Amino acid sequence: MFGFPASTEFGKRIPKQKFYENIDITPALKRVFVEQIRLIYWRNKLAASTLNLAAGEAVIEVEVFEVRLNTPQLDEAVLRQIDKEIPYHILFILTCEGKAQAWIGYKEAAASGSNAFKVSRYYHTEWMPEDELQFRVDGLSMDAVYESLVRQIAGDALQADAGESLQASVERDEKRRQLEKQIAALESKMRKEKQFNRRMEINAEIKKLRKELLVIS
Repeated sequence: MFGFPASTEFGKRIPKQKFYENIDITPALKRVFVEQIRLIYWRNKLAASTLNLAAGEAVIEVEVFEVRLNTPQLDEAVLRQIDKEIPYHILFILTCEGKAQAWIGYKEAAASGSNAFKVSRYYHTEWMPEDELQFRVDGLSMDAVYESLVRQIAGDALQADAGESLQASVERDEKRRQLEKQIAALESKMRKEKQFNRRMEINAEIKKLRKELLVIS
């Protein structure tokens, strides 16, 4: 399923209540679990033992969770809550009405240790027919497999320079997003500015940021 080897199939249903009962979450987030999610299946376990690969230094396993939705919309906070509760890397496959969309977070061990993780941001594909969502298992270690999956899902957002690590690619993408946000805010500000001199100053700031954006893109 989704292109993963039969040796990785797990096929276990996970009660969605596991992620919000007896856990300190907001009533709003609990409502999202109840209203937006139908079922959660643990479809695959990608590990050194199931893929016959070398163990990773940062990545032990990648769990593949299918999340069946009532409608093709899901609050990202739900994925963060599940990621928070599971001490492994997770590839989410959202499914609804015969279509599928993949989501994966750039998940790192938190500074506090103790199996804690933090997700800096999520990347996702577009919705597509379920049978068209297929993945390659690339790499000789679990670290490499995870990096490949993140890059497959992120697409152009994480196009790597030669020899660039996944962490460096994610940081460069985050910087690019911040610059684009700053430029958009300044452009909006310039359109509202009535003083010519101030408009020129803002335009100079925009040009400076665009040069920075060009360098990292």
